[in-house]
Order: sequence, then C-alpha cells, then structure tokens
Amino acid sequence: MSGAAGGVRIDHAVSSGTFSLDGETHQVDNNLWVVGDDTECVVIDAPHSVDDILALVGERTVRAILLTHAHDDHSRVAPALRERVVAPIMLHPDDKPLWDLTHLSEDGQGHLWDVDLGDGFEILVGGTVLRALHTPGHAPGAVCFHAPALGCVFTGDTLFQGGPGATGRSYSDEDVIKASIREKLLALPDETVVHTGHGDDTTIGAERAGLAG
Repeated sequence: MSGAAGGVRIDHAVSSGTFSLDGETHQVDNNLWVVGDDTECVVIDAPHSVDDILALVGERTVRAILLTHAHDDHSRVAPALRERVVAPIMLHPDDKPLWDLTHLSEDGQGHLWDVDLGDGFEILVGGTVLRALHTPGHAPGAVCFHAPALGCVFTGDTLFQGGPGATGRSYSDEDVIKASIREKLLALPDETVVHTGHGDDTTIGAERAGLAG
C-alpha cells in the first residue's frame, strides 16, 4: 500500500489472465488499484479475478467500480464484481463498442455499466477526490483518474513507463493518444506519480521529455 493522505491509501496487487482483441489472445498481468480509507473505497478496473480484487477491498464498502477503458483485460469481471459488492460500474460511453465485444451476447442481451463518465467527473471516496480525465487514443472512451491530494494519476493503458499505450488495434489512434497525453496528462505536475494498468509506476516528469513533442 502507498500514497496515504488523511487516512486514504492506495492498495495494489497484480492479477493475471488474458487479453483478446482482433482475433488474437495474449497472456497479460494487470495492476489492480483500490483507493480508499478503512471504511470505503473505489476499485479501478476489473480485469481477471473477482477474488483478487476482493482481497484488496477487504471488509470495506465499495463506492464505485471505475473503468479506465473497456478492453476485456480491464473490464471482464466488472459485472460479477458489481454483484458481489453492489456498487455501480462507471465507464465513458465512447467505449461502448469495446464493452459490447466482451459483455454483449449473440442475442443482443448483456450487462451494461451504470454511470457514464465524462471529462471532469469527480468521485469522492474517503474524503479525497478522484477526477476523471477523458484521454482517448488507446480506446475511444479511455479515462485516467487524477487524485490531486494523493499526488498521483491512474492511467490505465494511456501512459506507461516509457511512453503512450499501444494503438495498433481496433478503435485506437496514435495521434489521438499523443494529443490526449499532451493536453491532459502533461498538464499535471512533474512529481505526479503515474500508476499504470500494466507494469511499473513512473512520473509525469520522467515521461515529459519523450512526450512533449
């Protein structure tokens, strides 16, 4: 755990599973992030295992399941998690095409998310605010969650240690993701810690030189 501020902390673990898109399937390790205090929390992304997520949540009340985007390795178990913790799934509506790839059945029936995220949407948990930043590119509805009081941003697959997320698959765009990073993420302080969807943390300052152009 890290990032304690006024009783709020960040709990982290890694969950393993698969990512499937465009007819290909790969093994992936996803970061799990849970933000909150001793009584309540939010879950950021719901990739592979409800039990892995609940191990971080513990006995706390989950206020929301926040999805950085709807690729299956970030949203697959969101409906099952919602049933377990009785909390709303929040997703940017521009990611509906990707959500439907995972959650819509052949007869057109399927789960839906509960709350549309938009740029600037704020979620209060444990006395601290997470602000949604719409950062399309890796996915059309990709969102990062900035926690100013914790000095960090949760970037999903938008920004990693070493640069932007992948844009070689359906519904992605390299120019768009670079613009999103320049406009939304490089506006944050250099010391802002970047908690990614996969791999190690970085900082905005560490990534700025390679992304400012």
